[in-house]
Amino acid sequence: MPALTYGVQDAAHAPKAPPASSWVVYPPDSSSNVVPVGKTSVQVPILMYHYIRPLPDPAVDRLGHNLSVSPGDFTAQMDWLRDNGFNPVTISDLRAYLDGKRALPGRPVVLSFDDGYLDFYTTAWPILKQHHFKAVAYIVSGFAQDPRANYMNADQVREIARAGIEIGSHTVTHADLARTPRAEVVWQLAESKRVLEGMTAGPVEDFCYPAGRFDPWVVQAVRDAGYQSATTTHDGAAHDLNGRFTWDRVRVEGGEPLDLFAKNLGDHEDGVAPPTIVPIRLPRTWPLVYVGALAPS
Repeated sequence: MPALTYGVQDAAHAPKAPPASSWVVYPPDSSSNVVPVGKTSVQVPILMYHYIRPLPDPAVDRLGHNLSVSPGDFTAQMDWLRDNGFNPVTISDLRAYLDGKRALPGRPVVLSFDDGYLDFYTTAWPILKQHHFKAVAYIVSGFAQDPRANYMNADQVREIARAGIEIGSHTVTHADLARTPRAEVVWQLAESKRVLEGMTAGPVEDFCYPAGRFDPWVVQAVRDAGYQSATTTHDGAAHDLNGRFTWDRVRVEGGEPLDLFAKNLGDHEDGVAPPTIVPIRLPRTWPLVYVGALAPS
């Protein structure tokens, strides 16, 4: 499976290469705004998804309905983000920005998917690839090792990771860590990280609290387990480095109209245009060739 090509939304937004026949330095594309390094707090919506599937009947399964986004609505949301200049980034991109390591693209947004449902692989991922969008998948490691049909298996998790989807931990069994004995919390955090890193052959540095349940001791346990950040189910989009173990998210609910989806993004970082580079045209020069005899020294 080819890796996702991030950063170029379509041909109209692709960087313009200078003609081969001229020595010209062109300014960057005017649509490629950036959020320069230096802000200690940024408004970056971390969208929270669960199922991408046809909506269950709310009269029969109200919770499942609220946790589901239909494939048509999901496509429309991704179209809206693309058409309005939003640029999906990962949690590690957000951490790197707040750590002063690199800039973010203008209008950054994180697309996060909880639990590792099979419909991420079969439905959401193909749509993300069509849009060249990054995403974060929080995997319950025990479910990925279970042959149940509703979750991605280890091979599928490995495939999406190799293609550029960032993998985060969601414990081994989707345990409520605020109600779990401390020794088991430590095991849930360490074992999930170990298994997922074995699946993906890469670091797993982000964590998501199952059902958004945590307390101060659990937050410290997440730190101690070697994670670098963690997300909650609390609503919000403002993030700083000190609060990186309790970052808020923006829930996307089933049947949500597109105008409400757009409104719920709230404040965001538009970024600024990169510094304009004045085109430099270098004059054509001709080499000087001496064709006479050399004088004796």
